[in-house]
Amino acid sequence: MAKSKKRKARRNVSRGIAHIKATFNNTIVTITDTNGDVLCFASAGTVGFKGSRKSTPFAAQRAAETVAEKATKFGLREVGVRVKGPGSGRESAITALQAAGLNIKASEDVTPLPHNGCRPPKKRRV
Repeated sequence: MAKSKKRKARRNVSRGIAHIKATFNNTIVTITDTNGDVLCFASAGTVGFKGSRKSTPFAAQRAAETVAEKATKFGLREVGVRVKGPGSGRESAITALQAAGLNIKASEDVTPLPHNGCRPPKKRRV
């Protein structure tokens, strides 16, 4: 006799944190609960963009829309936004989250900045 698989109960979360990682090549949007446990995520690549189009603000917007749609299924209503990285999809991803019906409480830039830490790599010769 086959083992009956327990159905995983979907968590009901009203507040969360949206982490937007905007690099020069891609934009990754992750939504977590207040403890930091991941609820859902999407990137410009998983939405269907390839190559240099992944780094566009439009691709970041589509990724944020997809994530917001998944997050509302968890009952998420308000999010705090943490943006990391220098990419072009920073503002458009935040705007898309707001347009999708999520209430944005606070926006924070968490880009890591070196305090003259390690030595940078040698300059590119093109």
